[in-house]
Amino acid sequence: MKKPTEINVLENVCKEAKDKGRLTGAHLTRLSMAFGSRFTKAWEALKEERVKKYVFKPSGKVVWIVVGRERDYLVMPVADFCSCDDFYFRVMDKEVHLCYHLIAQKIAEALAWYDKVEANDDLYDSLMEEWKKVTP
Repeated sequence: MKKPTEINVLENVCKEAKDKGRLTGAHLTRLSMAFGSRFTKAWEALKEERVKKYVFKPSGKVVWIVVGRERDYLVMPVADFCSCDDFYFRVMDKEVHLCYHLIAQKIAEALAWYDKVEANDDLYDSLMEEWKKVTP
């Protein structure tokens, strides 16, 4: 199955940025053209250090969180999943391929531009419950 163009753009930019150790102006332009306002929001999340990588010890479990406007959003990059409303209403309906939280997480991971939080395994279940909560 052919990947959507915007996902190819993101993957290519992330690979190039990882190799160079930074995003260039050309990268920013490509991302902006591919994602529009979703990239603008992702860029804001990156600049505001709202992408978090939780590493639980001693299990080594990793959970990605993007702190959003309303709450913290659980991001599962391998599955291209996010717990935000945009994912449920626009990504699932195939209007777009990624929400801005996923875009931000993928760029953050490529550049190691995230806040790493180490936590004990005994906090995993309670934190996951909190992150999975749906706000009214």
